[in-house]
Amino acid sequence: MNLIQMKTPLVEMDGDEMTRILWQWIKDILITPYVDLKTEYYDLGLRHREETKDQVTFDSAEATKKYGVAVKCATITPNASRMTEYNLTEMWKSPNGTIRAILDGTVFRTPILVKGVTPYIPTWTKPITIARHAYGDIYKNTEMKVQSGCKAELVVTDKDGNETRQLIHDFKDDGIIQGVHNRDNSIAGFARSCFNYALDMKQDLWFAAKDTISKQYDHRFKDIFAEIFEAEYKEKFEAAGISFFYTLIDDAVARVIRSNGGYIWACKNYDGDVMSDMVSTAYGSLAMMTSVLVSPSGVYEYEAAHGTVQRHYYKHLQGEETSTNSVATIFAWSGALRKRGELDGTPELMAFADKLEKATIQTIEEGVMTGDLYALSSLENKQKVSSKAFLEAINTRLAALL
Repeated sequence: MNLIQMKTPLVEMDGDEMTRILWQWIKDILITPYVDLKTEYYDLGLRHREETKDQVTFDSAEATKKYGVAVKCATITPNASRMTEYNLTEMWKSPNGTIRAILDGTVFRTPILVKGVTPYIPTWTKPITIARHAYGDIYKNTEMKVQSGCKAELVVTDKDGNETRQLIHDFKDDGIIQGVHNRDNSIAGFARSCFNYALDMKQDLWFAAKDTISKQYDHRFKDIFAEIFEAEYKEKFEAAGISFFYTLIDDAVARVIRSNGGYIWACKNYDGDVMSDMVSTAYGSLAMMTSVLVSPSGVYEYEAAHGTVQRHYYKHLQGEETSTNSVATIFAWSGALRKRGELDGTPELMAFADKLEKATIQTIEEGVMTGDLYALSSLENKQKVSSKAFLEAINTRLAALL
């Protein structure tokens, strides 16, 4: 068959450990046999980030701005043990945090539902999409240790050099402090992204924060959402038959657990980080969730919402066969290819992405799956297969669909 053509490259961000292995297998087995794949490649593996002093991460984000669509593999965010393991000169920051700060925007994460896997919360019959603000808060923090006897103050200097001071704490013993920030423009972009996504999906939108405690910081988020909704989106939501409301984050958690799903839950950066893992796990598996960063300027970055699967990687290095779930990474590729096709006006590329996803779900629902889903599935004739055999089973169905 003739290869499906691409007009514009994707930005391809390679990653680490077992997901890096799966990344190459996915391309070799499911994409390049069918698509004349064009990418601008960036190696975000930790060794190359060290070699480039993390410049490669910044370069990949700028390339994403240029081309409009990126697909990213899972990457290591180093801790103290990784410093030793990889002989790092610096504890490099999270690539996701760096890229999100440069692109600014919102991360939308939605679970992938399949027959035979019942969520741990059985009332969740429809997917819950987490909309996570992708800028600021603790992901762009400034922090330091403080010794006993120190006084910590929040100091803001205006353009004329005038200072406003506010006491943080008078330390009688050793401690720590942390400074976080956000920007009105970024919060407004977050709000509009959420409102637009809700209209596209025709789903209700919730936004939750903690303005009762954070009476300036979180309340600013609440006010900006409310102002933009009233001025720009209220009538559109009414016409679409959907709703928007604000509630406290603890109230939202209680509502979510009692719900049937089928809505978008907008969260600040840290809340979205935590809640997306909770939601994806409760639906069955961290590897069964799509994730896309949408910037206010219309730039898209697709990724898997899980880590690098370190334990399976070490088994792989020892020659052992693994049964690693690659669904989220497959859907990162399919999402990026579909968006590339949409932006470039190449419907055959969009159709390929649809069929790749259909083949993946069909494989699982016909009983062929990796170990994590095998342990959860209620299907009678289920079969646990290796990481590579799972991709080959998908390819059999994909070839038939094509």
